[in-house]
Amino acid sequence: MTAPVRRGSAAPLLGFKSHFQVETVPGEAAYLIADRRVTALHGPAVSVLAPLLDGTRDLAALRAACSGLLPDEEVERLVSRLDRAGLLHRTAESGHCAQRAYWELAGLDGAAAGRLDDAVVRVLAVGDGTDPAELRSALRGAALRLAGEGEPADLTVALCDDYLDPALARIDEESRASGVPWLPVRVHGTEIWAGPFLGVPERTGAPCWVCLADRLWRGRQAEAHVQRLLSRPGPAPRPATSLPAARLAGLQLAALEAATWLAGHRDAHQAALWTLDTLTLTASRHPVDRRPQCPGCGDPELVARQVRRPVRLVPRPKRDTTGGGHRSSSPAEVLARYGRLVDPLTGPVAEIRRDPRGPEALNCFHAGHNPVVGPSGLGALRAGLRHTSSGKGVTPLHAKVSALCEALERHSGFHQGDEPVEHGSFRSLAADAVHPDTVQLFHPRQFEDRARWNAGHGAFQQVCDPFDESAAIDWTPVWSLTEGRTRLLPTALLYFNAPQAAGRAYCSANSNGAAAGATLEDAVLQGTLELVERDAVALWWYNRTRQPGVDLDATDDPWIGELRTLHRDLGREVWALDLTSDLGIPVVAALSRRTDRAAEDIVLGFGAHLDPAVALRRALTELNQLLPSVVDSTADGAGYGCTDPEALRWFRTATAAGLPYLRPDPAAPVVAGRPAPTSDVTEDIALVQGLLADRGLDLLALDQTRPDVGLPVARVVVPGLRPHWARLAPGRLYDVPVRLGRLAAPLPYDRLNPTPLFL
Repeated sequence: MTAPVRRGSAAPLLGFKSHFQVETVPGEAAYLIADRRVTALHGPAVSVLAPLLDGTRDLAALRAACSGLLPDEEVERLVSRLDRAGLLHRTAESGHCAQRAYWELAGLDGAAAGRLDDAVVRVLAVGDGTDPAELRSALRGAALRLAGEGEPADLTVALCDDYLDPALARIDEESRASGVPWLPVRVHGTEIWAGPFLGVPERTGAPCWVCLADRLWRGRQAEAHVQRLLSRPGPAPRPATSLPAARLAGLQLAALEAATWLAGHRDAHQAALWTLDTLTLTASRHPVDRRPQCPGCGDPELVARQVRRPVRLVPRPKRDTTGGGHRSSSPAEVLARYGRLVDPLTGPVAEIRRDPRGPEALNCFHAGHNPVVGPSGLGALRAGLRHTSSGKGVTPLHAKVSALCEALERHSGFHQGDEPVEHGSFRSLAADAVHPDTVQLFHPRQFEDRARWNAGHGAFQQVCDPFDESAAIDWTPVWSLTEGRTRLLPTALLYFNAPQAAGRAYCSANSNGAAAGATLEDAVLQGTLELVERDAVALWWYNRTRQPGVDLDATDDPWIGELRTLHRDLGREVWALDLTSDLGIPVVAALSRRTDRAAEDIVLGFGAHLDPAVALRRALTELNQLLPSVVDSTADGAGYGCTDPEALRWFRTATAAGLPYLRPDPAAPVVAGRPAPTSDVTEDIALVQGLLADRGLDLLALDQTRPDVGLPVARVVVPGLRPHWARLAPGRLYDVPVRLGRLAAPLPYDRLNPTPLFL
């Protein structure tokens, strides 16, 4: 490298930027060769001037060197054009400088090296396994000056064992107060982490460490559960795991990241968490968006204000009627808008993957673990058929979007602590409060027998403690679309894992009536239809009534024909039942059984919609969604994709011949007077709301949309409608089958189906 020579002249030296190799081909062009790019400069005038732009002459010297070859004004014009094109630098130094060439190649001006000379870096280390001496050495090697005791710095680099260490919160608070950005770094394990740059004052809306920690904890729920049970803050400690080469490489890369920042380089990637797999040398970037409701950098009252507002529905013309519903946006539009939320480290959804079991045409996709937690703890659902957030659809795109929306719906319904609550007893709030028994619908005898029942059944079938009307609990406002006013429901009934008094689990939240959509109106409609569906299923299942069949041969839907062929090739038979209840909204049950051995592995799927063809499609896509759990089963009773005892007992023992209510009854009465769907989602909601009101049923809605997610999520509640689990209180379960002519008299409690629906 030629050492730069400083000049005393005030006029800057002009030359091509230092990263260019200049080659002139007489009679053709002057070529500027840089890395993987070549720029050609054509014309006889440029051929004269190019060799002289070597950084040793100012403008006057260039004019003098071109005397007799080019007019002065031509020299000035060419220099001006080359300068505007970003090809020249102006400097007080002559000679080549590799560092200046690097920054110019990176798109920065030659002054970047000077900015580094003036920059000061502060080093912090958090955690028992960190060694700040190694980080200091790497930063000095990058020609960065370290801050002395009490000296202000331009950047803080914080080395840590774990990005979730609570001590990092203090660093972030100090950074925001001082306006000095900071860079977290982790260099142990098989994966190096660096970034994002936090506390950046010039980046409006930048996230803070609290935003980052919230994202990371979402992907470490099992660890968070363990730490809660052990009453320990922060992450669980881990043994030291590092290799010297990997650790030193990580520190050098962190020093490079700090140097490029201080030199003035800015790009969107610096707002992301950067990781390097030291085994494969594969680098990835993980987005870290600011949470508008963040208690560290946002408005922690944002969610509370949103929930307290009335749910005002606006017209939403239907723009997509393909697949399994009528919606205001297409699946492609939803994926384009919210696909950015899928990330293995920082996304509320870790992944979307196809279920590898069974034919691909089943279109079954999963989007991470189902966060719904029953009273028995985090592991309660891992053995069941619903242990993941899953999607279904007539095409892979529909199924992927379905899985994404279900995962975001579950994420949004998880209690996060910023939900509005009113504390009091049912008796003190009775003017607005909705009794949880009208929603959970447990029979008094179920409460009496709950200890024995709970010990033998899974999370969805758990019976809560009897509700104490005098106990002070947390209530959350919901909006009655029927009455146009605010009502109150127990918070623990609306949000997964909401805290309850020790030893008093009066309520258990579930996903019944929760839905996501491109708009809040989409979500409210889908959630309402799910409640209608589950209610109709309960009326059929627990009363074991024979229902009319749906003629699959009469449909002109080619997709249904393909589905029946697919099941037939797997040695299975498919049929469907009409479960439409007194509400008149079409509800369908689809069933599939094995025909080639004694164990029939019967699976079921359900669907409800104002359009009966869509209700059938929805039931059949759900049937496909559950098929992977049995598709690899063997004649000896092994090979099932779940370990839930109730589901396994059903698969191994249930037969269509032994359970007549599973088969169509051509003599069963068909519900008449079914409403027709409209061309607008909100008009469909009004239509369904009217049908519910005719039966004395109130339609309640809660906006559970999380501002940091953006995807609209609604939880819909209709007190009196049945979930499809074993909720056997008096009411519609006993009365409606008689009113519809399915039964001559209500069945007594002891004669209801003893097999709870396990889905």
